Amino acid sequence: MATTQRNFIESVWDFFCSLKLTMFLLISLALTSIIGTVLPQGPTPPEYIAQISALKLAMYTKLGFFDMYHSWWFIALLYVFSLNLTCCSIKRLPHVFTFISHPALVLSESLQKSYTLKQEVVFSTPADIARKKLADFLKTELAAPIETEQGGVYHLFAQKTAWCRLGVYVVHASILVIFIGAIIGSLFGDKGFVNIVEGESINSFVSRSGKNTPLGFTVRCDQFSVAKYSTGAPKEFKSILTVLENGVPVPAYTNARVIVNDPMTYRGFTFYQSSYGQASEGSEHYLTVAPRGGSASQRITFHEGERVSLKDGTLVKLIGATQEVQQIIPELNGPAAQIEVTFKGKSPQVFEIFKNYPEINAQRGDELVFGYDGTNARLFTGLQVAKDPGVWVVWLGCALMVAGLFIAFFMSHKRVWIVVSKGHARMYGNASKNQAAFSLQFDDLSAKLKELQI
Repeated sequence: MATTQRNFIESVWDFFCSLKLTMFLLISLALTSIIGTVLPQGPTPPEYIAQISALKLAMYTKLGFFDMYHSWWFIALLYVFSLNLTCCSIKRLPHVFTFISHPALVLSESLQKSYTLKQEVVFSTPADIARKKLADFLKTELAAPIETEQGGVYHLFAQKTAWCRLGVYVVHASILVIFIGAIIGSLFGDKGFVNIVEGESINSFVSRSGKNTPLGFTVRCDQFSVAKYSTGAPKEFKSILTVLENGVPVPAYTNARVIVNDPMTYRGFTFYQSSYGQASEGSEHYLTVAPRGGSASQRITFHEGERVSLKDGTLVKLIGATQEVQQIIPELNGPAAQIEVTFKGKSPQVFEIFKNYPEINAQRGDELVFGYDGTNARLFTGLQVAKDPGVWVVWLGCALMVAGLFIAFFMSHKRVWIVVSKGHARMYGNASKNQAAFSLQFDDLSAKLKELQI
């Protein structure tokens, strides 16, 4: 029984130390991350819901595809990957530590034959004087050597940057730190959206779970502006925000500018510019109505969804309006409204009227010509709100990863032995990586060794 249990434990240990498991997890994380890129994350847009079947919607929702990076299976992949990295490091790190702390001070004959970088010199001075000069040579050119005597043969060993062999484990540690930061953010952070109408304030936001989350302070939108290209397409939209504590503006966060890729952070909450739109609640829209061929026109004030009866019995209803029709009809730009008109004794008809294109409005063959004069509606700014207490842990992990990658790829463990016996000395060299560069360095050492007066 004891043997079976031990073998089972060893099998589990070997499984979590497996490089195959590492590759499988890396490929799985890469492939599943594509889901988070292709599918919308967070609250599902109505237009996307309308494009897919009810079966797909139910399946995607059940599998957590719309909040993939917080789904149980993605988190499980991260946990298993973390365990895999930890087990691999525990298994291999003692060997590396032993290799660094107990280097091969004596170069065996088999290793001497295997090394291609070697140089031999003959000396005529006494052996002890020659060894001292060779030791001083290594100390000057590489590092202070360790002298070992074996069978009358002296081995001088010097090494440089032996600790760089730990670079890969620094990378392993950085990945674990990044995962820890991500888990902290997932457990204690939050993310959501909020819309603020110009001149109004909010003190909470709707989180991704649909809950109303308090901020603990107030954010006011002082101004919102949209810069456009000559075609009328949005070029840049900008929010001017003020943070208030107990109704008093915070000096450093008064008239703070927020644009795309330039967020505002206050008390752990970061506000990103995400969208904008026209506030419909309480706003008025202005339409003109004129008889075809007549000069007198009538101006009507509407609220969205309101129905108005004209003098001749025609019913007009404002269905909706937009400040930028190009988002719907690429060939046009400017404000537009959609109305429903019911002429007396006829069926209702729905059509669009444009502020910048009265000629299009007049092309309809009805007895009345409708025009859109705009609105007094204010704009709202759409902000993404995020609180992530683990972000600094993630940044620490990123810094560790950069350091670890630099150590692992751009530094090498260099070792040089000089074997002294019977009037001659043989020098051997080896590097853990970038042998071509070390070969040039070894050639330089060989040239200096030949010039040494021993």
